[in-house]
Amino acid sequence: MKNTLKTTILLGFLTGLFIAIGQLIGGDEGMVFALILAAGMNFFSYWFSDKLVLSFMRAKEVPEDETPWLHSMVERLALSAGIPKPRIYIVPSPSPNAFATGRNPSHSAVAVTTGIIELLSREELEGVLAHEIAHIKNRDTLISAIAATIAGAIMVLANMARWAIIFGGGRRDERNRGGELFLLFMVILAPLAATLIQLAISRSREYEADADGARIAGNPMGLARALQKLAYASQRIPMNISPHYSHLFIVNPLSAKDIFIRLFSTHPPIEERIRRLMAMKW
Repeated sequence: MKNTLKTTILLGFLTGLFIAIGQLIGGDEGMVFALILAAGMNFFSYWFSDKLVLSFMRAKEVPEDETPWLHSMVERLALSAGIPKPRIYIVPSPSPNAFATGRNPSHSAVAVTTGIIELLSREELEGVLAHEIAHIKNRDTLISAIAATIAGAIMVLANMARWAIIFGGGRRDERNRGGELFLLFMVILAPLAATLIQLAISRSREYEADADGARIAGNPMGLARALQKLAYASQRIPMNISPHYSHLFIVNPLSAKDIFIRLFSTHPPIEERIRRLMAMKW
């Protein structure tokens, strides 16, 4: 409940920031344009984000006769969570990881890499899949898509404002200079604030999915042990993907050697996630 409230508040801040920068750029007309832009981007994200992600990751849907044990595991967890069985995909990557996608529980998918299947025991993999099914049940896949879309729209508006300031430079006078300086400040600050809010939302949803996933699996220890293994293995064999997709995965798929990546990580510290799981009472 605490993380859900935090997510709602952060989404509210993100939306407010988006509307504010739109109004700063063009007044009421700018705000209307910003809302139309966001609606269009959210429509596209709602209907097509899962297909784009699965295609980008070269994920292949696996029939039940090829991996009956995996289908049985997912079906059992979905039944425990009270949602329809998601489609199952395998990503051909040695980096051990997993993610969920889809606009709602009836149109969802879970994907695991070949690396995670080779690394984890059945109990540990079950904990990971329960975590991903918790994301689907809680509609985190939709929440993260909305947050990413609004943050992306803020970046677009900030770039528009930047060009407006540059090409409007010859028309400055003493009366509007203060407003332009404030707009310039917002152009610099808004994208950073949007990114930080998006990261905070992602981290909150990870804690929630860990706890709910442990309940779905009926045991927090499988996920805790899986996170311990993944913390090391995923950094030893990072994925070659865009940072824009990193928030999807159960652990950060990018190398954490870069201080910039650590600072703007989409995931909470593994040690804290494990500590919370170990503290759960059964």
